[in-house]
Amino acid sequence: MVSALLEKFRDRGLATRILRKIRELSPNRKVRFMHVCGSHELTITKFGLRSLFPDWLEVISGPGCPVCVTNVAEIDEAIELAKQGHLITTFGDMFQVPGTQTSLAGAKTDGADVRIVYGAADAVETARRNPEREVIHAAVGFETTAPTTASELLREPPENFSLLVCHRLIPPAMEFLLASGDAALDGFICPGHVSTIIGSRPYEPLSKRYRVPQVIAGFEPIDVLLGVWMLLKQLREGKGEVEIEYTRSVRSEGNVVAQEKMREVFKIVDKRWRGFPVIPKSALQLRHEFKEYDARTKFDVHVESMADFAKGCRCGEVLRGLIHPCECPLFNKACTPEHPVGPCAVTTEGACNIAMKHKPSS
Repeated sequence: MVSALLEKFRDRGLATRILRKIRELSPNRKVRFMHVCGSHELTITKFGLRSLFPDWLEVISGPGCPVCVTNVAEIDEAIELAKQGHLITTFGDMFQVPGTQTSLAGAKTDGADVRIVYGAADAVETARRNPEREVIHAAVGFETTAPTTASELLREPPENFSLLVCHRLIPPAMEFLLASGDAALDGFICPGHVSTIIGSRPYEPLSKRYRVPQVIAGFEPIDVLLGVWMLLKQLREGKGEVEIEYTRSVRSEGNVVAQEKMREVFKIVDKRWRGFPVIPKSALQLRHEFKEYDARTKFDVHVESMADFAKGCRCGEVLRGLIHPCECPLFNKACTPEHPVGPCAVTTEGACNIAMKHKPSS
């Protein structure tokens, strides 16, 4: 019953029992759940969980990759600032993400100074070590990384440091997907990392408004299986609530200190996501009190970006949960992790990258 990889897992007996209970909850119709976390996709794919689910159950990935949903204009802004001679820092996953004409990796090849860092603290240290340079950190990520960005600004970084803020918020994107109805979702596996910061409460309006079951799950195979079973149990009982499976790390109130830092530094704004239109109240922007650290204001950068994706790339549909990665005609052909055409093939959190590397069963 269990896959070869899961056979090696210490809780394979428990996995078998959970899978049996999942099958017992058959609603006699197709059921479609979505997760919004690259780490969940890695677990599902690496351990072959989709091959274990009954035919009536589908678990599809959504916009859980922050690098993938950073829009083309933001990538192009970072590239333009690099071309102007400024020192750009960013995460490794951002390095090869395609903009309109090139990537930050391409800009570096052409002579720009682009450096990979582990976080905002490293970027600030780079600014201190290079006082004669303007250092701009491309701050990407969901609620998981936004508090670390905020913390650095509250420590008063040097004057030659600034931010290109590209942070996004997960619950508004989930609401967009429910409101559009395109993906026809029956429930969400909510992201574990994000939820350690925001807790369970921000998801509650979605369940109340759309009667959709939601479960915050951890990242072990057993966590995911339990999350799926808990969602099916809610469906069977006619409930639409937010439950926490990942109780060892997530509290309903979340990390209050991190939330306070985010509120102090950022305000919430409308923003377009790559593969999506403008999603209301879905992104962060520096408050007026921190405008001297806003690279967009400081350097008055303007770009004219083109389409989100290259011809033939269907990353937008992957991010909206409309197709699986293997349904893209470029998948593992013109587009590979070594030569990515779309953002979902670049990062280790991207669904296409994960599918290409781990050869999913479905």
